[in-house]
Amino acid sequence: MSQVTVRQLAEVVDIPVERLIEQLGEAGMDFSDPDETISNSDKMKLLQFLRKSHGKGSEDDVSAPSKVTLRRKTVSELKVPAGAGRAKTVNVEVRKKRTYVKRSAIAGNETVDAEREEAQRKLDESIAAREAEAEQQRAAEEERQRQEEEKARLEAEEKARQEAEVEAKAKAEEEAKQKAEEEERARVEAEAQARAAAEAQARQQAEAARKRPAPVVEKKPEKKPRRGDAAGKYGRKELHVAANKRGLRKQRRRGGGARHVETSEHGFSKPTAPVIREVEIPETITVQELAQAMAVKATELIKELMKMGMMVTINQSLDQDTAVLVVEEMGHTPIAAKETDLESELLAKAQEESEEVEGTTRPPVVTIMGHVDHGKTSLLDYIRTTRVAAGEAGGITQHIGAYHVDTPKGVISFLDTPGHAAFTAMRARGAQATDIVILVVAADDGVKPQTLEAIQHARAAEVPLIVAVNKIDKPEANPERARQELSNENVIPEDWGGEEIFVNVSAITGEGVDQLLESILLQAELMDLKANADARATGVVVESSLDKGRGPVATVLVQNGTLRRGDMLLAGQEFGRVRAMFDEGGNNIDEAGPSIPAQVLGLSGVPMAGDNVLVVKNEKRAKEAAMERQSRDRDSRLAAQQAAKLDSLFSQMTDGEQKQVNLLIRADVQGSAEALRDALTKLSNDEVAVNVIAASVGGITESDATLAQASNAVLVGFNVRADAAARRVVQEAGLDLRYYSVIYDTIDDVKKAISGLLGTEVREQIIGLAEVKDVFRSSKLGAVAGCLVVDGVVKRSNPIRVLRDNVVIYEGELESLRRFKDDVQEVRSGTECGIGVKQYNDVKPGDQIECFERIEVQRTLED
Repeated sequence: MSQVTVRQLAEVVDIPVERLIEQLGEAGMDFSDPDETISNSDKMKLLQFLRKSHGKGSEDDVSAPSKVTLRRKTVSELKVPAGAGRAKTVNVEVRKKRTYVKRSAIAGNETVDAEREEAQRKLDESIAAREAEAEQQRAAEEERQRQEEEKARLEAEEKARQEAEVEAKAKAEEEAKQKAEEEERARVEAEAQARAAAEAQARQQAEAARKRPAPVVEKKPEKKPRRGDAAGKYGRKELHVAANKRGLRKQRRRGGGARHVETSEHGFSKPTAPVIREVEIPETITVQELAQAMAVKATELIKELMKMGMMVTINQSLDQDTAVLVVEEMGHTPIAAKETDLESELLAKAQEESEEVEGTTRPPVVTIMGHVDHGKTSLLDYIRTTRVAAGEAGGITQHIGAYHVDTPKGVISFLDTPGHAAFTAMRARGAQATDIVILVVAADDGVKPQTLEAIQHARAAEVPLIVAVNKIDKPEANPERARQELSNENVIPEDWGGEEIFVNVSAITGEGVDQLLESILLQAELMDLKANADARATGVVVESSLDKGRGPVATVLVQNGTLRRGDMLLAGQEFGRVRAMFDEGGNNIDEAGPSIPAQVLGLSGVPMAGDNVLVVKNEKRAKEAAMERQSRDRDSRLAAQQAAKLDSLFSQMTDGEQKQVNLLIRADVQGSAEALRDALTKLSNDEVAVNVIAASVGGITESDATLAQASNAVLVGFNVRADAAARRVVQEAGLDLRYYSVIYDTIDDVKKAISGLLGTEVREQIIGLAEVKDVFRSSKLGAVAGCLVVDGVVKRSNPIRVLRDNVVIYEGELESLRRFKDDVQEVRSGTECGIGVKQYNDVKPGDQIECFERIEVQRTLED
């Protein structure tokens, strides 16, 4: 294709034929017909013209480049001081660029636009500035990290120094105490040696006196005995301390008789220092037993207790803490006795058996905590694919649930604790029985009061904390807000340099749940959890209840060993043989290994949540241990009740009679009963006391209704109902029976009842203020004040006060209220009026007349 037509060339270069003919004419070639042939030389001539017109070539050299750009990069190291005599190396990178242009191109392109060169220069300068700014930012970030490391190092050194000072101070105090004890012991021994030496010397003198020959006594004629002589009025001899001193004082007074040898021997010796005794104090001890242990009279001990504000009797029991205080107050040394009961012995024996065999890895026990409605149970539902949250009253969990889940990563046991503030005690028990705590925080709500309580319980239990930021699927979710608020509570994410694992999850879509399970198992692997599955089973009661058809039911979390059906179980004050076992789904199981929860049937009663569980081989030993625990608990409760009665009596004597609201609580589980009792008791104040006479589990029976009738109490059923006999007693006696399923509804109703007992109070409310402008005299009314109402309204039927310089000088009522010559009932703000004050004529210009009204309002707990 050496020769083509103009039309064909226009199609190849994709331009109009007219434009190509015009460009050929500008290049000095005459083409007018599109079908004319154009040669290669014509094409080259057209190309050179076009390149020259665009500044990209010359006629001499069309293909060669007109300029060459060289770029160079150099890296150097910079030493930056890092504190403590150390230096840190920082790499500094410098980039340079240089462009070389042909001289012919320079000569040929002198007419190039200057704005293009200026734009290129500014672009190069901006690139260099950005690189310099980035370098400065990197250096600043490294300097900030260095400062943070230095601050952390200084804090660690300060903490170590404080700990060393505390340890040194404690050591010095211990050494001073030991030195004082040694000096006291040496002093007592020296006094004992001196006393022994004096007694030996006295014995020697007495022995020498006995060996000395007796003096000759001249016998005188006998006289008739007189009063005061040795024979006495009734023919009896006088009694003296020592036999060799008989009649000595009488004979000396008469000036006659023989001389008798006097010795320094006495019938008793007075102690040189008070005797300090070591008193062993059990969990409970009576006043009489404590007085005997200190070798003091019981009356002295009672006086000392009265000084401490306790009214006690000689047969009253004292708890260990009170006894320790009174023993220290009386100068003796108390020793708290350790109870060596059968249960402790059995626990120790089980521990020894468990330590004899090397343990194997056990599943972790995880507690889920967090605020109300932050999605704790919903997250657990997604993990175990059930729907517990939909069945909870009020949308919140009312008691602890225990579940174990077989995940693809391994087995994990979960404890679901309630989030309401009244269940703090239940949440604390959950933290004590767990290995890892998952803190659920809603991404759209942030940190709340129960969130802070959960952090405190986890810190107290010294267990690792994993934070699950839930509800990230919501449009208003802000996970960074939750991280920031938790960092203020010293819960720092790992990616921020902290120790806590943060995982973003959604209980609805399941996003992040697999990562959460992996984090749990990774943390458990680092903790190296061990248990001996072949040992005697031990554990803790997570929850307990009384089922009408099955009897006492206890949810037990096995911590070591294996619990089997048929084992003799000891749980706190209750015991019994395991008749049946169920998992969290209600399925029958024959055994439960370490970290596996199970519902147990067959106990003698309902144990307390948090009681230790132990398998005992001998039924007799289990019964004895349970009876000992019941006896000790009964003594402690009796001592507390006696102290409470006396304290209440003393407060009524001093402060007057106090009104009471008596409650009898029945709940479905033990944890709910405890939470209700604690929450309602805290509503008491100085005028009204909330007295929970009984709080237990199970339905409301006839005996409960009879007890409520005798004590004038309100029956509260929490997720339970009354049977037919109880309902009949309630209807006949007209008792107040209330059912609840959400705890804060119960608290609100009791608050209303207390507010009703508080009665009403009268409050004053200022409704108007008038300023006296002038005073007029009237023959009928006396002094009449011409006033301007400056605020509110002045009514004729309301009482008033007269103020002078903002001080009340008179309080009474209006005698007249006029507007011009008319009597009116009220005058509003901004209106002039005449006011006559009844039985008071000393009103002066400038005074203020205040109108008020008295209203009666119902008192509440907030008042």
